[in-house]
Amino acid sequence: MARQGVNTVFLFLIYFNILFITTVRAQDPDRMNVVFILADDLGWSDTSLYGTSNFYETPNIQRLAARGTTFTRAYAASPLCSPTRASILTGQTVARHGFTAPVGHLPETKIVAERGVKAPPKEKSVIPVSATRLDAKLPTLGKLFKNVGYKTAHFGKWHLGSAPYSPLEHGFDVDVPHWPGPGPAGSFVAPWKFPDFKEKYPNEHIEDRMADEAVNWLRKQDKDDPFYLNYWQFSVHAPFDAKESLIKYYRTKVDFKDPQHSPTYAAMVHSLDDAVGRLLDEIDRLGIADNTIIVFYSDNGGNMYDGIVETLPNGERFLTPPTSNAPLKGGKATMFEGGIRVPGIVVWPGVTSPGSVSNVMIQSTDFYPTFVNNLNLNSPDSHSVDGVDITEALKGNDFQHPPIFTYFPHQPPVPDWLPASVSVHHGDWKLIRLFHQGEDGKHSYRLYNLKWDIGEAYDLSGIYPEKVAQMDGHIEKHLNDSQAVLPFPNPGFDEDLYSPEEFGIQKNGPRNPTRIEIE
Repeated sequence: MARQGVNTVFLFLIYFNILFITTVRAQDPDRMNVVFILADDLGWSDTSLYGTSNFYETPNIQRLAARGTTFTRAYAASPLCSPTRASILTGQTVARHGFTAPVGHLPETKIVAERGVKAPPKEKSVIPVSATRLDAKLPTLGKLFKNVGYKTAHFGKWHLGSAPYSPLEHGFDVDVPHWPGPGPAGSFVAPWKFPDFKEKYPNEHIEDRMADEAVNWLRKQDKDDPFYLNYWQFSVHAPFDAKESLIKYYRTKVDFKDPQHSPTYAAMVHSLDDAVGRLLDEIDRLGIADNTIIVFYSDNGGNMYDGIVETLPNGERFLTPPTSNAPLKGGKATMFEGGIRVPGIVVWPGVTSPGSVSNVMIQSTDFYPTFVNNLNLNSPDSHSVDGVDITEALKGNDFQHPPIFTYFPHQPPVPDWLPASVSVHHGDWKLIRLFHQGEDGKHSYRLYNLKWDIGEAYDLSGIYPEKVAQMDGHIEKHLNDSQAVLPFPNPGFDEDLYSPEEFGIQKNGPRNPTRIEIE
């Protein structure tokens, strides 16, 4: 009997220790789960977060905001998708990692940016050639999480290169649908054209499917093992199609006094929001919400250069851009706020305050060092990181972000386009340097105070030359430090062909709505 009692006590102690260790591990702040939801081309005014439009309905994004902190000044590292995606995974600015354009689907492999060769005689500068692949040797986030025991999965858009540069080579155990393209293959609503990924039923929507795939993966995970899940949505990139029932609904809401009035685009936003809700529901059902960090972000501003042919309930048809980023100027592929200021929410249990709003400036480069510092990830000392730890901002404390840089050495002819440029934000000020657009190959500048002028209507560079010099010093230091491949003066430039009055003008009206990439 005594021996049996001892065995019983011994077994109880073993059980208690296992329970204690499991409980501590599950609640360990260094072992938090991470869900990173990245929307594609979702503009600052494309949700109900900031009160800029009554057209879109995004209750699940609002639901997410109620759990954490909404940032009013969240910035993408680039006004185009692939460069920002690379910045999230590396913590580096576009100037440093060299993936300056959305070219990850092209057949040519370049893992570093290259100096340009030539430019048309009407151009003052020769622009560099972007990398087309995210170097698989880089210590990207997927690898860092996997190295410390996290389960990892990537669902949705990648656009940083096909194998051997796919998510599977960047630390992710799972990659669905394993597609390198700039948007969904063919359409959002099935039938799709993915080579190895087929719809399960007629008219299946890709975001419904991606959410299902992510949820099914979550259900298979051991609750004792932390996970890092990328849900990088295809929405709301071109091509522009959506569920017919949702398009019909939003047709009834069209008000031409509202700059956002595309029923198709609103239906796409709606499906994006439904997918966010699907993930939240499953996180709640699994009982892991208190141990799961959720980031919601966009890779760049809203698309204002494509055209969508819409139909009103009375049968009348009209052509409209997908969206408007008002009150911000510009949109995707521009250096103005509409191209780079994006929706941003962070839910971090025990750190962020539910339902809080922050006016602190953050950038997509900041998530890498914030995760590294708080979740005990190991980034090698040799890997340069440009982002900063934003934990204090997440806590709601005073936080002055160092200058942030947007390097965009390209000039696609979209509304509000500029020649190859780089910008710096510091406090309320923003300076854009236009490479070699001044006299004798010198740079020209545009200076804005965003507190006074969120719409960037007034260039103050002529009034505050000392501010221009100060902020351009930040730019010069960063470009030198990052060893950026830069534009250079065009030796074949012809002054007679130069037309600066064409800056910002989109030629030939809205682009064909079937087009899905910046050329």
